[in-house]
Amino acid sequence: MSYLVNKVQEQLRSAVMSAAELAAQNGELAAVPSAPFKTEVPSDRANGDFSANAAMVWARELHAAPRKIAEIIRDNISLDSTYFTRMEVAGPGFMNFYLGDRYYADILKDVRQKGADYGRSDYGKGQRINVEFVSANPTGPMHMGNARGGALGDCLAAVLDFAGYDVSREFYINDAGNQIDKFALSLDVRYRQLYLGEDAVELPEDSYHGEDIKQRAKEFADVYGDSYINSEESERRKALVDFALPKNIAAMQENLTKYRIKYDTWFHESVLHNDGELADTIQLMKDKGLTYEKDGALWYKNIEVQTERLLAQGKTQDEIDKLELKDDVLIRANGNPTYFAADIAYHRNKLSVRGFDRAIDIWGADHHGHVARMQGALDAIGVGGDKLDVILMQLVRLTRDGEVVRMSKRTGKAITLVDLLDEIPIDAVRFLFNMREPGSQMEFDLDLAVEQSSKNPVYYCQYAHARICSILKKMKADGIEPCECTVEELEMLREEPERELIRHLAALTDEIVAAAKNYDPAKITRYVVELATLFHKFYNSCRVGCDDEKLMKARLYLCVCVKDTIKNILEMLHITVPDSM
Repeated sequence: MSYLVNKVQEQLRSAVMSAAELAAQNGELAAVPSAPFKTEVPSDRANGDFSANAAMVWARELHAAPRKIAEIIRDNISLDSTYFTRMEVAGPGFMNFYLGDRYYADILKDVRQKGADYGRSDYGKGQRINVEFVSANPTGPMHMGNARGGALGDCLAAVLDFAGYDVSREFYINDAGNQIDKFALSLDVRYRQLYLGEDAVELPEDSYHGEDIKQRAKEFADVYGDSYINSEESERRKALVDFALPKNIAAMQENLTKYRIKYDTWFHESVLHNDGELADTIQLMKDKGLTYEKDGALWYKNIEVQTERLLAQGKTQDEIDKLELKDDVLIRANGNPTYFAADIAYHRNKLSVRGFDRAIDIWGADHHGHVARMQGALDAIGVGGDKLDVILMQLVRLTRDGEVVRMSKRTGKAITLVDLLDEIPIDAVRFLFNMREPGSQMEFDLDLAVEQSSKNPVYYCQYAHARICSILKKMKADGIEPCECTVEELEMLREEPERELIRHLAALTDEIVAAAKNYDPAKITRYVVELATLFHKFYNSCRVGCDDEKLMKARLYLCVCVKDTIKNILEMLHITVPDSM
């Protein structure tokens, strides 16, 4: 939490404990209570700015009614040298505390002092976190799941950074294994069809049928002609993959850069195969007795590992049996490792070799069953499954005029990330994809995304910033500019819309920490929408250019604090911050 909010809560706890100690000395309480109590912000501000449940918690320990304990605390408490002006007892023993003017003034001072760092904290203590997201197969164009995952992953990484973690963004390139074999086969067929005809070479049903495969095969033919037609199949397919794969990867990098995502690491799966890490991981699993051979393949004892973990978690054998657990193949009969085997090696690389304290993966909801298998395997090899957190992301439905949209206007094909970014402002895409929790299904309204009105959340927030810039520009034209204010001047901001706005500013650090803890950057988009709403409410209720010069200075100061906070948040989410609209 922010320094001041933390200080306020410490003052409250200290004042309550000092009152309890004094009451015990006076014989009004049976003893000095020891049970810890909570302080919180009431949902209804009529019940104070902060409340404490001490009287409820101490009732059993002190053998007294909560109401009586609360009244004794009230009669013995001293709020001198705190931000609080009074305490009230309500109901059966609620203890409500009310903040004075100085608190609101100091919050604004804190916002201005911290500037671009306002909202940052050291909550994460510099723990190293790897956030892996999108990680689309480089065998075709990126789809809507990648679009949502990209916005979610990048904004989550930004939130974690603000919360004091050392964050690394990572893209895992699946450039090995079955999908690359299928990619090679598909390219090979399309290449040969160019010269031999489509009837001469049939494209298997389970291969890639997209137009992008045809395009890459043609590009290859434009460079090499028919020189590979009579080559060995393995040589031809290797040449095709060596030609097409880098182009696909470069296209992904270009599109994600356009999406304002900058990865710290592009990790190639092939590295695990080529440098021996995958083989080392398989050998480690063998050494730990986690594998067995059957039908020429090497299997992982998933049933045994999962059953042991679930029993330790308190599950019954009947509950486990209903899960219908299965063992997993690690090495196929043909000698090729499975994706699961590579995935275990990859996460071992993140957590053991590169030494990240935690790995966060963003996967589609269809990977739900894979989470427990991965965490169990990491536990079994001694890496620690609890170091892997997986965010399961639901699908996106695109709508226009209330109807579901599946095809691109431009291509007539399924809408890809590129199609979306060509049609919709990037600000809107990034913001709207972070308006809902990852686990919730989402409708993305294409009409709303391009609408320039208060109905569009990102436009609404940008407009609030631009509106403040307009106010400052107009005031400057009249010879009035924002300046430093005294505490006494800022204490003049006593109107409820002013106080609401300041209280919301004070909550930013806590909101960022909560978003980081819950892996939910939607908390921050909702926060900034509410900040814009409260600013518009303040603007309509409290005239900035009022006749009272000191009050005018204070309100200008408040405007600048709001403007800077909106800017901090939008820039954190990599969304543009216009000065005029």
